[in-house]
Amino acid sequence: MSRILTLLFCLLATPLAAAVSDPASGSALTARLLSAEDGIGPGGETVSAGLQVDLQDGWKTYWRSPGEVGLPPEISWEGSDNIASVELSYPAPSRFDAFDIQNFGYSHRVVYPLTVLLRDAGAPATLRLRADLLVCAEICVPETVEMALDLPRGGGLDADSAATLAEWIGRVPGNAEDAGVTLEQVHLDETALTLTARADMPFEAPDVFPEHGDRGAFDAPEIVLSDGGRSLWARLPVVGAGEGPLDLTLVDGARAATVRADLADAPPSAPRGGGAGGGLLAMLLVAVLGGLILNVMPCVLPVLSIKLAAALQAGEQSATRVRAGFLASAAGVMAFFLGLAAVIVALRAAGVAVGWGIQFQSPVFLALMIGLIAVFAANMMGFFSLSLGQGAMTGMARAGSRGGWGGDFATGAFAAVMATPCSAPFIGTAVTYALTSGPAQIVAVFAAMGLGLATPYLAVAARPGIVRRLPRPGRWMRTVQMVLGGLLLLTAVWLLTVLAASAGARVAVLVAVLTGAMLVALAARRRTAVVIAAGLACVVAGAAVMPAPPAAPAAVAQGWEAFERERIAIEVAAGNTVFVDVTADWCLTCKANKRLVLERGAVPDALAGLVALQADWTRPDDRIATFLSDNGRFGIPFDAVYGPAAPEGIVLPELLTESMVLEAIDRAGG
Repeated sequence: MSRILTLLFCLLATPLAAAVSDPASGSALTARLLSAEDGIGPGGETVSAGLQVDLQDGWKTYWRSPGEVGLPPEISWEGSDNIASVELSYPAPSRFDAFDIQNFGYSHRVVYPLTVLLRDAGAPATLRLRADLLVCAEICVPETVEMALDLPRGGGLDADSAATLAEWIGRVPGNAEDAGVTLEQVHLDETALTLTARADMPFEAPDVFPEHGDRGAFDAPEIVLSDGGRSLWARLPVVGAGEGPLDLTLVDGARAATVRADLADAPPSAPRGGGAGGGLLAMLLVAVLGGLILNVMPCVLPVLSIKLAAALQAGEQSATRVRAGFLASAAGVMAFFLGLAAVIVALRAAGVAVGWGIQFQSPVFLALMIGLIAVFAANMMGFFSLSLGQGAMTGMARAGSRGGWGGDFATGAFAAVMATPCSAPFIGTAVTYALTSGPAQIVAVFAAMGLGLATPYLAVAARPGIVRRLPRPGRWMRTVQMVLGGLLLLTAVWLLTVLAASAGARVAVLVAVLTGAMLVALAARRRTAVVIAAGLACVVAGAAVMPAPPAAPAAVAQGWEAFERERIAIEVAAGNTVFVDVTADWCLTCKANKRLVLERGAVPDALAGLVALQADWTRPDDRIATFLSDNGRFGIPFDAVYGPAAPEGIVLPELLTESMVLEAIDRAGG
């Protein structure tokens, strides 16, 4: 932390210069040698430098302990002038799981911080670096890069290099006390490494990286959290026997610590419900609960309107038909979540970053949803009489068109689709666990969330007599259907505003015109299936072919400043408190937090007294996605408070309250 503060102080007090070497390229990487200083000041004894490695998509390089296979970097400074020694630091790694082999390292970009000690203080220096790096994708390729950087006498600091180094120095694991982590008990035998740890702030998505000599290797950890996430139990099967001291690096989002382990004679006991599979079992229960809560989130309201109308019409149907219809809706929910899990597994295997609800960043997806909602609204308002799910609208009802089960199935699937822009309590925890685990865990967790969302349908299927207690059908149903259809149209209007923010007003206007034309054709009672199919195709094609406007800085609400990650460390170093709000136009939970908490009561006054940064994720933004991933999150809303007493940040839950926001601001400010 002291190195970061020194760099940032100098950054604010010195002019811009250039302190970056010429790039050195290999077959899968580009490397640069950078220095915070563009020269050696009077009496200067050390230089803050870094080796920056940019990797092509799908490639990775290794940490100081690469895992089961791999090689750490080898650095040579032969030919350098006025260099006494160089200390290389390693940022916290990520885990790579390929062919059931565990590796530790980095993808996309890594900057290895370097502390250079000069032989003659205040004298010019030349850094000549030769780095041997192993980079791997489907194959492994050894790369050798050579760079040189001259540092003359005098000069100041390079602003860009200093900010980059400050960020990556902040990622280097510190001691347990600074990270707020305590390693309690560690046991190692020939079968497994077992440990317990506690944290001042609850763990979000922890991982453990052991180092046990040159040959020690361990499988992926089984982790069980308890005591509100503050207590961690982990078990890592031994793959290769090591020798010598055992060091453990605990990583949890932006915080990381390396601790030398004192081995105990007996393994610590797993929390109740832990042990083999206990961590997954606990997370499945969390996922079910999160999915159940999604039913009362505003995102699912449009679909509940459809199902309510269907339930009113089912009052005189047999119990068998009612049960089958609601089971079909539950099947639609489960099919969507299992399909989503399969897509996520495939995208991760292809090296694509994924997150919860990011499909709402796609103009084509938004256009399709607008068209579908308009069709559902037209059906409910009597524009056409085709039963939901029959014909070309869903393509899923041919086998069950007589009973309308295809429509029930489509309703469930549509409910699941509309649930994804919401982040209910427990959903963030479950999604984070899934997206930091293997394919089997992803499928299991998403299936559990689907089961939670489908629980109301399953409850009615178990007791179909419930629908008989609803009022008998009559003229009043027409009024109800018109109101519910109006709600669906309002949902389509909301999605149009999201589309305008994502792809521009021209695209939104085009989609609105095409959707309106489809509704007019339906009202004129033309050939329904043909109109729906053609209308949806035109709406989607319109969004696809219309060029989006040039990227522009995201607009932020009054009282907020645009998000810049570098500012967090700079403001904290200056003694300020920083509130970060990651939001999007398609995130209804974000809107609820804004209206009910961030813009009401004492919170606006509290935010006015600190640095409030807002990150708009309506459009895809790699900077925001990386920030979320580094904090162990894969969806929004995400709110965190940073300050002198909490430089690593206090992460808030998905649903905010005034008291928790004010308490976090007070704690961060000390």
